[in-house]
Amino acid sequence: MIAQVSGKLVQKTTGSVVIDVGGVGYEVFIPLSTYYKLPEPNETVTLKTHTFVKEDSIQLYGFFSQQERELFQMLIGVAGVGPKLARNILSGMSPEALISSIAGGDLASLKAMPGVGKKTAERVIVELKDTIRTIAEFHPGAGIEPGLHDDVVSALNNMGYRTPQAKQALSRAKQELPEGAGFEELFKSALKKLSSVHTKQV
Repeated sequence: MIAQVSGKLVQKTTGSVVIDVGGVGYEVFIPLSTYYKLPEPNETVTLKTHTFVKEDSIQLYGFFSQQERELFQMLIGVAGVGPKLARNILSGMSPEALISSIAGGDLASLKAMPGVGKKTAERVIVELKDTIRTIAEFHPGAGIEPGLHDDVVSALNNMGYRTPQAKQALSRAKQELPEGAGFEELFKSALKKLSSVHTKQV
């Protein structure tokens, strides 16, 4: 099991990074909470990783903090929650908010995440509520990257929303937020609008 990857950041997107470790490029899938904290390409980065083994491939999921990785591992331990869905959940709310939602039995917040239905949300709460308090509080950082508009749309695509939906939600978010709003503000506002539509349709 690969527990940590450290090397030169070759490429980064809102869904994954490529890290050069001794001349070998490792693709590592990441949640947005980690994306916010990444340095610029060609700088050194260290990510805590979880190795997910499938019949035909091995995938690495990376996290900036031990807390993120622990939450991810807790989530994929719940029946019906795979690594992609766990990453979506961590991308849709901060670790601190996720801890609060599970500990408080907030079904609505979990159901608002793309791909999370009522039964899955209920299982997450029932199975993790008693252990979630062992995870320390985390305060995610914010960041502004070049190509802000494209990054937000790409992040929403990675969570399962189609480009036309993502662009429409981003346009509405930009109208309501002050000028100069950063990636995190725009993404969260757009996601909230998309989640509201998704909840109404369920």
